[in-house]
Amino acid sequence: MQEKLWVFRPSDSVLQNDLSRRLSISPVTASILLARGVTTAEDATRWMSSPQDGLHDPFLIPDMNAAVERLHQALSRDERVCFYGDYDVDGVSATSLYLSFYQGLGGNACAYIPHRVREGYGLNEGAVRRLAQEGVTLLVTSDCGTTSHHEIAVARELGMEVVVTDHHQTDATMPPALAVLNPHRRDSGYPFKGLCSAGLAYKVVSAYQQRYGSGEVEPDSCLDLVALATVADIVPLQDENRILVRAGLHQLNRGARCGIRALKQVAGITKACTSETIGFRLGPRLNAAGRLDHAMLCVQLLTTESDREAMQIAERLEQLNRQRQQIEEEITEEAGTYLKQDEPPAAIVLGSRDWHLGVVGIVAARLVDRFHRPSIVIAVDDKGIGKGSARTIDGFDLYQGLSECRDLLDAFGGHPSAAGLTIKESRVAEFRQRFSEVVVGWATTARRVPTLHVDAEVNLTDVNLDLIQELEALHPFGAGNPEPTLAVRGLDVVEARVVGEKHLKLRVRQGRSFIFDSIGFRMGSFEGLGLRAGRPVDLAFSPERNHWNGYDRVQLRIKALRMSGEVS
Repeated sequence: MQEKLWVFRPSDSVLQNDLSRRLSISPVTASILLARGVTTAEDATRWMSSPQDGLHDPFLIPDMNAAVERLHQALSRDERVCFYGDYDVDGVSATSLYLSFYQGLGGNACAYIPHRVREGYGLNEGAVRRLAQEGVTLLVTSDCGTTSHHEIAVARELGMEVVVTDHHQTDATMPPALAVLNPHRRDSGYPFKGLCSAGLAYKVVSAYQQRYGSGEVEPDSCLDLVALATVADIVPLQDENRILVRAGLHQLNRGARCGIRALKQVAGITKACTSETIGFRLGPRLNAAGRLDHAMLCVQLLTTESDREAMQIAERLEQLNRQRQQIEEEITEEAGTYLKQDEPPAAIVLGSRDWHLGVVGIVAARLVDRFHRPSIVIAVDDKGIGKGSARTIDGFDLYQGLSECRDLLDAFGGHPSAAGLTIKESRVAEFRQRFSEVVVGWATTARRVPTLHVDAEVNLTDVNLDLIQELEALHPFGAGNPEPTLAVRGLDVVEARVVGEKHLKLRVRQGRSFIFDSIGFRMGSFEGLGLRAGRPVDLAFSPERNHWNGYDRVQLRIKALRMSGEVS
């Protein structure tokens, strides 16, 4: 486990006590709310309850009127509409949402997801031409299209109009589409810029319902798809995203969609779904189709009404996910051999003709976790064209960093935290040097060590089931609303042992407190962390409810350990 810099969030004791008193919550919970910028009792109540009346008017999104009217026109004329999405969870969820709603209106519609390896990301001219030949006159994108100027121009020449639904960073010039629904447009006055593409698709069908009514499928019945996409795409769980995900998790737990029921069954999910369930169990299985096979499998899974078909697809996704895990492990290990353990470079840029394009994004994320450096992993085809995925650390804007290297790239796009690129193999070395220089320039005033943000320092006696229940009201956790991290100083370690797959199991107490069980997943042994038996430790953790043998107990899930008295 890499050493981390512990940063304790500042706390205003006056505001903390006021929130605690007015809401009848513990000072610890009040401190966590303050750390998220929630400073009044009114805001705290809304944060914890997330009422659906907190959603913004969809017609505030630029071009929404044009998009809704064109969809209605296509329905009235029985035009052929194609919903065209990216191959990740956001793209397939948004596509499934559009398809279900529009077909529920009685519309003539189809879906198209490009093949990751054969076609690549986003709109491609070959697909546009094929869809035009098949009689499609309206093309609605999901999670792509913002920078597809050429492809949209081709669509127009072929008599096809395009509505773009996307949340990637935008250029100064919009593509020649009928409508571009993107919260990052420079002329957008929409109050919240954090919606993913499935969230935007929900906004479109909600706007349609407001104006023209809905058919067999209500927009709110699709919030399970929005929750899947919002969590899996790691957009901030703030503002209306919290409302959408909370409602969507409720639907996921109801199990109304047979495809989700089947996916939960093959994944062995028996407890209530949380954002962690999506991020670590459902999302990877859905993404596995686009990585190793074809993401249209996911659209079929999320739109089928056949339990038998759903189970067949879910079992296929389970197989693909296991294959993905094996390939990912092999490439991550190989990539790690290129890097010196003592001092990795400022930025990691690696490429190979032997690597599978479908897993380079995951490998990049693993390298970020391991070395705490912006990382780009590139799969090069037999023609010398590399396609890569980039992931980053807190504070470094990938999109801006790649913008400073645009002359070396054939194409790039994405977000500040994740991006993709296309580059000739012959330019990788020059790009590695330039990108590393960009990172070095950014990092001159920043520490190149991972940071652990601690929400509050507590006494072990403060940690009980009542506190856990209060913290559960702060769900869903994820980007923009991280799982609360607490810290206790000066703990005595009563017992330390390794269980399972290198999990560290501790039993700890503070002074005369009860003994608490704690678990550090994949942390290895106590001594292996450089800690000495018989010495007090500081523990950073998230408290959780452990139901065992018919009783609920408090368990501390370890996030970091250090010897007491150390300052990092």
